[in-house]
Amino acid sequence: MSDPSNVAKSLRDRIGGNTEDRLGKALSELLESPLLTGAIGRAFDAREKASQAQEVALGALNIPSAADIERLTRRLRAVSHRLESIEDGVDRLDRALTPSGVDARLSAIETQLRLLTEKLERALERGESNAAVGEAEPHASSSGAKRTPASKARGAAGTGKGARQAAPDRSAVG
Repeated sequence: MSDPSNVAKSLRDRIGGNTEDRLGKALSELLESPLLTGAIGRAFDAREKASQAQEVALGALNIPSAADIERLTRRLRAVSHRLESIEDGVDRLDRALTPSGVDARLSAIETQLRLLTEKLERALERGESNAAVGEAEPHASSSGAKRTPASKARGAAGTGKGARQAAPDRSAVG
């Protein structure tokens, strides 16, 4: 005779295949029904109207809606991004203007200025000693006041016969 497992399998196949086809047809007819599509459309319209009524009610109570919170969140993110870019700019300026960087540059300028001053003083001393070889300084003060290198240079330039009258006025040139 027949095996009970084969009988159950064939019965299941006949019912299963038949049921799937019938269920597919029923759903297809249901979805094509104007009555169902109209009911679904009215449900979506009612949902939209309820959402609008909820926003109006929340607005009347001065409570923000989900859309308000979403807009606020987007604005807050935009402000946050702007603030981050401003902070980055401040950090760049801070790095550029660090005291160590400015101090190092000022120190280098002071060193160069000191070297130039020393060279100028040596040049003035050499010029003074060359001019004073055969003559005494005409403006030696009796008070014993110390003369600066600039005043020595002016005195050295003024030595010699008629040198004061012939010396051009350099302050007017400029």
